[in-house]
Amino acid sequence: MARIGAFFDLDRTLVACNTGRLFLRDLRRRGEISVAKAVRALGWLAKYHLSIVDLDTVSRRVAEFMRGRSEQEFAEHCQRWVEDEVLPLLLPEGLRKIESHRKEGHMVALLSTSLSYVAQPLARTLNLDAVGSTQFEVKRGQFTGQLVGPACFGAGKVHWAEEMGRHHGVDLDGSWFYTDSYTDMPMLERVGNRVVVNPDPRLKRAARQRGWPTENWQDAAGD
Repeated sequence: MARIGAFFDLDRTLVACNTGRLFLRDLRRRGEISVAKAVRALGWLAKYHLSIVDLDTVSRRVAEFMRGRSEQEFAEHCQRWVEDEVLPLLLPEGLRKIESHRKEGHMVALLSTSLSYVAQPLARTLNLDAVGSTQFEVKRGQFTGQLVGPACFGAGKVHWAEEMGRHHGVDLDGSWFYTDSYTDMPMLERVGNRVVVNPDPRLKRAARQRGWPTENWQDAAGD
């Protein structure tokens, strides 16, 4: 018998902010990127949120930027950054939902556009069963400038969720997905149970039109 899965988005769902912007701020503070490159990266994010450019394009540009860098050094930096900057931002209601699904025997997974070097440490800390995230190609310990498969964004999230489903014997038709973003509509429409969390304006309208449940975990954090 197939298992049920519970898939959770990260930014503005399990955590209260956009981790991409937080990471850029950390790199700039540490002097690892110039002001010009930080501004350019923030411009990519702004264009993505305005739907001028898709995140697959942004992810490929970031991958190119990382070409030739040491995977180990980057992974170690991300591990420290997740521990120091991201874990304190986890929303209590999200943690309660994870535990509720775990008690039901569901496969609990993170499904995030974030890089695997951010998503994996977080998933290990939360003892999740699986992770779907954007992955950089690595050869001989260095980034090649290419992605492995599609970015975990839009239809790409469905791709990685179906990969996890096949590996863990999960029925996506009966599974759950929690997210804040309209860009996740393909995944929201793929599962049988969807919950809209802290939604952006477009997703809030779409959820209201479709009668999907909407929750505000950021308000719950202040209770």
